[in-house]
Amino acid sequence: MTNQIAVKLPDELLREVDRLVERGAFENRSQAVRSGLEAMVAARRHEEVNRQYRDGYARFPEAREEMAEATRLAVESINEEPWDPWW
Repeated sequence: MTNQIAVKLPDELLREVDRLVERGAFENRSQAVRSGLEAMVAARRHEEVNRQYRDGYARFPEAREEMAEATRLAVESINEEPWDPWW
């Protein structure tokens, strides 16, 4: 389901949207506005997930032992790769 809303835009912003539509970036004004809102919502969602990760790591930081084991496993997996080292 979709809903129609009324949005007031400054003249210059509307001219820029119209230029984008004319250049084929969007089919019409509605698609341009919808695309912008979707990008804004996705960015906010991404910021929220990042905040939750930060908060989680602040509450439960890795122990030195965990980081040492992760580093050891990473080095081990790199050393097991069948490539010629470049270094």
